[in-house]
Amino acid sequence: MERAEYEVMAAVEARHWWYGGMRSIAATLLDPLYRYRRNLRILDAGCGTGGNAVFLQRYGSVVGIDIAPEAIAYGAEHLPAELARASVLDLPFADRSFDLVTSFDVLYHRAVPDEGAALREVRRVLAPLGRLLIRLPAYEFLRSKHDRAVHTRRRYTQGDVRRLLSEAGFYVERCSYVNALLFPLPLAQRLVERAAPAAERADSDLTLPPAPLNGALRWPMALESAWLAAGGSFPFGLSIVALAHANTYEHVTPRPLPNARPGLNGRSRLVGARQE
Repeated sequence: MERAEYEVMAAVEARHWWYGGMRSIAATLLDPLYRYRRNLRILDAGCGTGGNAVFLQRYGSVVGIDIAPEAIAYGAEHLPAELARASVLDLPFADRSFDLVTSFDVLYHRAVPDEGAALREVRRVLAPLGRLLIRLPAYEFLRSKHDRAVHTRRRYTQGDVRRLLSEAGFYVERCSYVNALLFPLPLAQRLVERAAPAAERADSDLTLPPAPLNGALRWPMALESAWLAAGGSFPFGLSIVALAHANTYEHVTPRPLPNARPGLNGRSRLVGARQE
């Protein structure tokens, strides 16, 4: 990502409608699992300027990593003691270190040439029954100036995301397009920019809009969060979110029961996750 984009992100992410809406959607997926938890060990893989780490602290302690020195400089304000410069392709943590890993708009980046390898690293550091919450940009035909500014390597379909997670050993619990209600607006903008390149915005797509517009744009995201909370999903959108678990086995050796038949002790079972 260009340095100027980090500067804009750090300045606006606490107030911008898009960041607020995406955190609301993340909370919608995480709250049913962790609403009353405060002790999770959480890794934000590709933490950017650190705003998402502040949000994630409602569930436990957060560690952040990012490969960009600009991100580390800004992120230190939010994670002064729990921040490291590292790549998602080589996480500097022991196996089974985290209960939850988040990765928001990271694996699409040019600095991650193999998202499958990154997902396998995430799975390695997840504890048994640990979960991954991931977000990625949707549809190659939506490429724009913003993609050049943030060094986008590729954009995805929901099928792409499901396949990548499955190949890395994850079981997908929820997967949906999001930012669907506003989809026609950026689609029209992309079409205009392609027909007339001079019409491209000169400023960053992350620039904070005027307060009335910024407030109004929060409502479609709030409606999407409510729909997702009710178990719904969207057939299209600007981004894709997926919640998956590591599908890891835990060996359990139960105590012998009185009058138990031979052969029942020492069986392995999958705790709390679907066996496939």
